[in-house]
Amino acid sequence: MSKAKVAVIGSGNIGTDLMIKVLRLSETLEIAAMAGIDPDSDGLARARRLKLATTHEGVDGLVRLDEFTDVRYVFDATSAGAHQYHDEVLRALGRTVIDLTPAAVGPYVVPPVNLEAHLDAPNVNMVTCGGQATIPIVAAVAAVTPVHYAEIVASISSRSAGPGTRANIDEFTETTTAAIEQVGGAERGKAIIVLNPAEPPLIMRDTVYCLVSDDDTEAITASVETMVGRVQAYVPGYRLKQKVQFDAVAVDDPLRALLPSGAAPVKVSVFLEVEGAAHYLPAYAGNLDIMTSAALGTAERIAARRSGEGSAR
Repeated sequence: MSKAKVAVIGSGNIGTDLMIKVLRLSETLEIAAMAGIDPDSDGLARARRLKLATTHEGVDGLVRLDEFTDVRYVFDATSAGAHQYHDEVLRALGRTVIDLTPAAVGPYVVPPVNLEAHLDAPNVNMVTCGGQATIPIVAAVAAVTPVHYAEIVASISSRSAGPGTRANIDEFTETTTAAIEQVGGAERGKAIIVLNPAEPPLIMRDTVYCLVSDDDTEAITASVETMVGRVQAYVPGYRLKQKVQFDAVAVDDPLRALLPSGAAPVKVSVFLEVEGAAHYLPAYAGNLDIMTSAALGTAERIAARRSGEGSAR
């Protein structure tokens, strides 16, 4: 069976890691081209060394490449501000877009939670690195009991945050918060990102807090551990740092203001670490790895679904 052709827009950290993942790992996708806007970027230089078609004229240059004719799926690893135009151009040409920016033009997709519901969408949004790491946990808790409030804190090394990530901090917060509610199932959500300048660089760490009324600790723990295993299937470096924690919320605790009247709440705390596969950046850049791994898996599943439909016809 022939592989589906893909292209990457964005020659920074995320786009370059994604290009390498497609080349090394995918049995169903083949990368045909990379587009950027900096002719001297390391990503475009690597793509040229790998004999891929390249352009430093962004999406407009990409669609002019001869190789673009066979491209069916395009990964956008640029910025939220640029994505709107990219989507308009690519949608008009009938290409499916996997969006790794926080633009949220298409539906939010977190593979182990809701990918199957969006296989036919022309544009899918991969939320954010923090969202990919934490929303599965919120969803796991919500599968057992209603989550009144969920808060996530994503801490990443500042070295692994490129210009696109830094330009999208506000969008990160807004998009992740919305996805915590819409995909994770929390009644209210909040997202915080920390760029840690520590040397040596620290591995990505994520903390998830959920306020619930159910004290079935065994069921919640089992659901969280099962979800961790599902994420590990495509991000082996994803793991719990310690056992799931449960704490009663005292009557005078300010957290009570976030809860329905009369609730007897329990705070569920989950502490995660995400170690990257080091395909492009070092292993501390788990934020990069979970984002590109989720995008790769999403594109492969969409391509498999559409290939199967074609065969059925």
